[in-house]
Amino acid sequence: MGTVLSISPATKKASIMDAELAAGDGQKNDKSLKRHSMFVSLSWRKLVFNSGKKSAKKVTPNPLPAPANQVAQLNSENIRKTHKTDEKKPKAPIPVPVPTVPTQNKDALVQNGKLSTVQKQPSSLSVSPRRIVIQASTGELLRCLGDFMCRRCFKLKELKSSDVILWFRNIDRTLLLQGWQDQGFITPANVVFVYLLCEDTIEDSVDTAAELQGTFQTCLYLSYSYMGNEISYPLKPFMIEANKDVFWETALRIIDRLSAKMLQLNSDPHFFTEVFQDLKNQRDTTEANLDR
Repeated sequence: MGTVLSISPATKKASIMDAELAAGDGQKNDKSLKRHSMFVSLSWRKLVFNSGKKSAKKVTPNPLPAPANQVAQLNSENIRKTHKTDEKKPKAPIPVPVPTVPTQNKDALVQNGKLSTVQKQPSSLSVSPRRIVIQASTGELLRCLGDFMCRRCFKLKELKSSDVILWFRNIDRTLLLQGWQDQGFITPANVVFVYLLCEDTIEDSVDTAAELQGTFQTCLYLSYSYMGNEISYPLKPFMIEANKDVFWETALRIIDRLSAKMLQLNSDPHFFTEVFQDLKNQRDTTEANLDR
């Protein structure tokens, strides 16, 4: 005996409708998914675009003008930069005028107890000037000083050059022995200074040796006071009885008349060389006992 399965038309119709409904729902779901995916995609693009706009810098097409103080500050900075650039650039050398060589140029130099001068004269055979060296020792300059005194005081027939040198050396030795000075004063430059004072002070009218010695030792006192190494010197070694009353009168007269020349002798090498050369020319070459 068999089993019979029967399907009613209504049930079949219902199943077909259910199938169609299921298919329709599937299409609706697909459409909704597509819509949702499209919405998510558009939303994501909008989100990315908005985030990019936020991160970008704002650019003002027409910036506002800067205030006046800011403009002045920028100008000053530009000027400083320009100055720094100019300082780094090598500067052009400044032209310096070349001094011309004088016809006569003299210099004085003391070496090994000798005073020497260099006199420059132009030479026709060479571009550089010709050099003429003049030098003298202390002893030679002392002898020149003594010869000058003898020639100037021609009335003193018995006066010798050695007498003047002895007056000078005795005073210098006395000051050393008594402790008034630590080293001797007699040097070539100091002898030239003494000659400057004597040449202006000693007159040819002197007729006694005492008067000449008093005037000479007054010149020595001023020379020691001006050129010596010590602060002060005593009067007694320089003053003699024959010239005691006129000692300060003579000293003040020398100071008043020769202060400018005394300063010039120490500041002007050319003037010193002229006085030195003048003293050197006072040497009496006719005598046989010359100091070498």
